Amino acid sequence: MKAVGLFVALTAAMTWPQARHLATHASMHKDVYFNMWRLEWFAHALTTQPARLFDANVFYPEKGTLALSDAMPVEGLVAAPLAWAGVRPVLLHNLLLLGAIALSGAAMFCLARYLTGSRGAGVVAGIIFAFAPYRFEHVMHMELQWTMWMPLAFLALHRTLDTGEWKYGLATGAAVALQMLSSIYYGVFLATLLAIAAVLLIVRDRQVALPRAAAPLAAGAALALIASTAYAQPYLRMRARVGDRPAVEVSAFSARPISYLAATPSNWFYGRRLPRERPERRLFPGTLAIALAIAGLLLHPPPRRAMLYLLLAVIAFEASLGPDGYAYSFLSAHVGIYRGLRAMARLGVFVLMFVAVLAAYGYAILAAARRPVVRRAGLAVVSLVLLAEYKVAMDLVEFPNSPPPAYQLLARQPRGVVAEFPVPRLDALPGDDPRYAYMSIFHWFPLVNGYSGTYPTSYLARLDRLRGFPDEAALEQLRGDGVQYVLVHRAAYRKTELERIQTTLRASGMAELGTFSDGDGDATVFRNR
Repeated sequence: MKAVGLFVALTAAMTWPQARHLATHASMHKDVYFNMWRLEWFAHALTTQPARLFDANVFYPEKGTLALSDAMPVEGLVAAPLAWAGVRPVLLHNLLLLGAIALSGAAMFCLARYLTGSRGAGVVAGIIFAFAPYRFEHVMHMELQWTMWMPLAFLALHRTLDTGEWKYGLATGAAVALQMLSSIYYGVFLATLLAIAAVLLIVRDRQVALPRAAAPLAAGAALALIASTAYAQPYLRMRARVGDRPAVEVSAFSARPISYLAATPSNWFYGRRLPRERPERRLFPGTLAIALAIAGLLLHPPPRRAMLYLLLAVIAFEASLGPDGYAYSFLSAHVGIYRGLRAMARLGVFVLMFVAVLAAYGYAILAAARRPVVRRAGLAVVSLVLLAEYKVAMDLVEFPNSPPPAYQLLARQPRGVVAEFPVPRLDALPGDDPRYAYMSIFHWFPLVNGYSGTYPTSYLARLDRLRGFPDEAALEQLRGDGVQYVLVHRAAYRKTELERIQTTLRASGMAELGTFSDGDGDATVFRNR
């Protein structure tokens, strides 16, 4: 519990001033809208249509649209009671996001302490894992902050092989399942790397007889497989409709060797000093982390387990290169789920985790046999240097917690399909769709618009037909979709365009309900008579 408290405090400090604005502000990114919509949809669906959880209200009339991205059932189940209790959306989002960072640091502390026997080494590894540039590169991605299950899975694996106890074997499988249900990317990567680690450890580093270790691990593997297979079903159905990721996308979102020397632009120390890379490719683990990891391997005969984590770091690094490496080519050819993954650079978080373990060994070696006062001073210095390396400037903006008047009006109307304009251009996705999706939590009507990690082909075709709104092709599409309400956000149109829209919609049989604030400007609400 002390470790949890420490990392809660460090998370508040490293993301400051987020703690001052927990209920109102978040990172300036469209995915924050997406995060809040997913959490709120999960809570809403559990109380209204749990059997149709994946039939979310966006991209109407498509079905199963929650499977277009991570459904985040673990995050959703944690958030649901808070949502039902009336916790506002922005506060709910921030609690789950920041809590995940703190718990990830604490989980890394537990793994490193077990491996090295040093609390100080645990603190160092936890800081590296919780606050390195990768963490802030993805501060807007809720599911990519839920990494606490990764070190816990490796911890449970070690405990299983050291004791042969069933509870640890089942805990290993449970951690893999929880990671899969928190983040599909991380779940797939974790299952792959943990399987490699398990084989190597069984051969070289177990303290009990093989049958005594294998039986609980097999039970854990069965648990993870059952949970993951059940969760995969809606994704398999969706994949049959949208297909595999295009090779060009996989290449664009894979790492390059230089990516591991790039930090986020918002990093105070490294942002302007290191090579610039595109988003998803900023994977620098930090100078001190690398130095400590090297120390753990060179200053002393490295422990056998340290060599395991070095090998795992190399494997994760190579696989993160995507089509430019060998591992991805093999996995995509033989493991179907890898063909549905786009961002292989996200394996960088596993490189980071393994570097953190090696740095823990390095710190433990350097601190060994020192007097307590020297160890405490050394830990303070190392921790402060790491935190200084990783500090970023948090760019926060305010997000709405309650519906603006336009959406209040809509919520009072009879249930019907909603379309909001302007829709994004195909070459400028997602436009305002993330905000439209979030605002739907205040009425929960079916929404033609939508936002997710993948777009249904039907929606892309629909956007093409709606691009000339309010021409006849667009109106025919709206009629075909059974659209009952049209919201026109006036700030996006010139006065003459607004006059044409009003005249055309009235002539088509739609009644104008009025013009109201939409939170960013004014929106005119139309309803089919």
